[in-house]
Amino acid sequence: MIRLPTIAMSPTRAGVLVMLLAMLLFSLNDAIGKWLVSTYSVGQVLLLRSAVALMILVPFLWRRGLSRIISAERPGLQVARVVFSTAEVFCFYWAVYFLPLADVMTYWLAAPIYVAAMSPFLLNERVGPVRWASIALGFVGVIVALTPSAELNPLAIIVSIIGTLAFALMVITGRSLRGTPDITLVFFQIIGALAAGLILAPYGWITPTLPDFFLLGTLGVVAMTAHICVNRAVKLADAATVAPLQYTLLPWAIILGFLFFGELPRLVTLGGAAIIITSSLIIFVREKRSKQASAHQISILEPEPRGSD
Repeated sequence: MIRLPTIAMSPTRAGVLVMLLAMLLFSLNDAIGKWLVSTYSVGQVLLLRSAVALMILVPFLWRRGLSRIISAERPGLQVARVVFSTAEVFCFYWAVYFLPLADVMTYWLAAPIYVAAMSPFLLNERVGPVRWASIALGFVGVIVALTPSAELNPLAIIVSIIGTLAFALMVITGRSLRGTPDITLVFFQIIGALAAGLILAPYGWITPTLPDFFLLGTLGVVAMTAHICVNRAVKLADAATVAPLQYTLLPWAIILGFLFFGELPRLVTLGGAAIIITSSLIIFVREKRSKQASAHQISILEPEPRGSD
C-alpha cells in the first residue's frame, strides 16, 4: 500500500489558511450580492439566499439532531451573535448598492482593528503597548479612508461602519462560543438572516428570473461555506491572529469590482486601506512573536521528566 505523505500543521497555521479561504469566498459572495441588489431588495436577497442555504443544511441538521442544535451552550450569547451576523450582512448588501465594492471592503477592513481593541475586554486576551499603538494607527487609516467625497452617499458610509462593528462583534462572540459546533453556529446565522428576509422581502418584491434564482442559490451556498470557514478559523487560532487576514478582501474587491462593475477605488480609499493593512500586519506579527516567546518561556520553566537522563 502506498501512503501519501502527511503535512504537520499547527492549529494556528490551519486557522490562517481557513480564514484566507473564507475571505476569498466572501469576496465572491459580495460581488454576486452587489450584482443582485441592483435589481432585488436587500430583504429579498437575504430571504432567498438563506432559504437555499437552509435546504442544503437540512441533511446535516437531521444527522446531528435538531434538539442538540437548539440546546446549544450559552443561549444569550448565541442570540447576540445571530443579531450581529444578521446586521452585518444586511449593512453590507445595503452599502454596496450605493458604494463601490472596494470602498465598502475598505471600511470592512477596520473590523480586525475593532477585534484587537475589544479582545482584552471581551476575550481576556493580553494586548501590549505595541499592539495598542498599531490599533491607534489602524483607526487613523479608517479616518483617512472615510474622507468625504461628493460622489459618495454619507448614509451608506455610516451603514458600512455599523456593519463593520457588527462583523467584529460576530468574530468575538464566535471566539467565545468555541465549544459550539460549526454547523450549529451556521444554522443560527441562517435562521437570523431568514427571519430578517421574511420581514423585509414583501416590500418591493420582484419575482426572480431563472438565472437570477440560480445566482441567489449560489449566494447562499458560498456564504454558508464562508461562514463555516470563519467559525473554524477563530476556533483554531486567536481572534487577534486570524481577524487581520480580512485585508485580503481588498485586492479581491478591486479585481472583481473592476471586472464586473467597471469600478476603480479612490486614491484616498487605497491610502487609508494601506494604513489599515499595515496596522493589521503589525498586530499579526506581534501576536505571533508573543506566542512564540510564551511557548519558549514555558518550555524553560517546565522541569524535565524523571528518567530523562
